[in-house]
Amino acid sequence: MTAFVRAWRRNLHRLFEIGVLIKGADGVLEIIGGFLFWLLPQSALNTVVVSLTAHELSEDPGDRVANLLRHAVEGLSLDTRLFASAYLVVHGVVKVFLVTVLLRGKMWAYPTALAFLGAFVFYQFYRLVHTRSIGLLILTAFDLMVLSLIWLEYRRRAGLKAR
Repeated sequence: MTAFVRAWRRNLHRLFEIGVLIKGADGVLEIIGGFLFWLLPQSALNTVVVSLTAHELSEDPGDRVANLLRHAVEGLSLDTRLFASAYLVVHGVVKVFLVTVLLRGKMWAYPTALAFLGAFVFYQFYRLVHTRSIGLLILTAFDLMVLSLIWLEYRRRAGLKAR
């Protein structure tokens, strides 16, 4: 094996670790956000959204995203908040768990993570068709990169195990 190939594999492994760690950090933020969404009173949520959108609306009062966020938070029912909170917490816990077992090199975690992330990428593609959101496009591209890195790492590790 040439030095170039060894360096390439080492860099792919580092990218795998970085991508998976970013997904893990995202999972932790989802857990925190889910609990905050559940625990904060409606008035506090309104205040947070107003403060986050104030600058954008001062520059462009017709900004669709900022106005949509403000309107959405104002009309949240308790059931919707509970569902969104539970979704964020469960999704975040699953991500953190999968990141942990991936970084520990558990072979069963690779196909599980591929299936889990693949299902979300599939859903993101579905949403992209309807929303054409640039943010969702960037997230989907990142998730596809992480999917590829998990697949390459799985193949590398499976190949090492077979020898």
